[in-house]
Amino acid sequence: MKKVEVVAAILKFENKILCVQRAKNKLPYISEKFEFPGGKIEVGETKEEALARELSEELNIVADIQSLFLTIIHQYPDFELTMHSFICGVANTDITLNEHIDYKWLTIDEIHLLDWAAADIPVVNKLIADE
Repeated sequence: MKKVEVVAAILKFENKILCVQRAKNKLPYISEKFEFPGGKIEVGETKEEALARELSEELNIVADIQSLFLTIIHQYPDFELTMHSFICGVANTDITLNEHIDYKWLTIDEIHLLDWAAADIPVVNKLIADE
């Protein structure tokens, strides 16, 4: 089974968190689901370097990557995903969607309302539990 290792940003601005929606995909279990932005770690990159690069590529933003929040290992039907999520701060809410189809800045009380990708749900649940 294919294994994929990625990083994801829990981007915080004031009391809100950025949630981004994936585009349509041939894999129905991730198609149009919400997720925390990020992506694959390239060879030779640290997790933080990968996250900074992905945020720049996906959203045209520079974030203050603060701390590792939670690492998840999730078994999807076609691959195993290891996702390292980081708490990050941003100076403003200005983003450009280069890969996603929608985004929302939501409070902790609102984030459970979205249709999340399965691997992101434990992060959502921990954010809510820690509040």
